[in-house]
Amino acid sequence: MTADIEQIKKKIIYRSNYRGTKEMDKLLGAFTNKYIDQLDVKDLNELIKFLEIDDNNLYNFYNGLKTSIEFEDNKINNLFKNFKY
Repeated sequence: MTADIEQIKKKIIYRSNYRGTKEMDKLLGAFTNKYIDQLDVKDLNELIKFLEIDDNNLYNFYNGLKTSIEFEDNKINNLFKNFKY
């Protein structure tokens, strides 16, 4: 089980650091590195879904701008919204 979680964490870290835009690579990479070891399995699954959202919407959400999708009120979204880069 621990090996599986470590594999999932490695995939999440990779996905957060190689997004497509340098700005989001840095922002999401720093965010993930800060919180990944504090998350349980449920939160890791939420983070995986979170990382599937496109960079534009994530950037706008982080900066309090209008997004084309609705963000749920959950732990990952709240951590990201309040993250200070």
